[in-house]
Amino acid sequence: MNLEILTPEKKLFSGEVFGVQLPGITGLFEVLDKHAPLVSALKSGRVKVLKDKSNHLAFYEIQGGFVEVLNDKTTVLVEGATVVG
Repeated sequence: MNLEILTPEKKLFSGEVFGVQLPGITGLFEVLDKHAPLVSALKSGRVKVLKDKSNHLAFYEIQGGFVEVLNDKTTVLVEGATVVG
């Protein structure tokens, strides 16, 4: 699936991924390939990007925002974010 992580200032990530784990306001959840359409609020926390099935990962600390999943594309809109290790 295609993933984009966007802040008001810049695009932090854009590319094909296996999945992404997000800090929803009621707890962590994961979006994988072919996920049903979804819109959810996000709280501050860590986003884990699963780049492929071989467990290549990337992490981002976000300040809260929203996620939209539609037609195998996941768009994460956040107030601010930083890359973590």
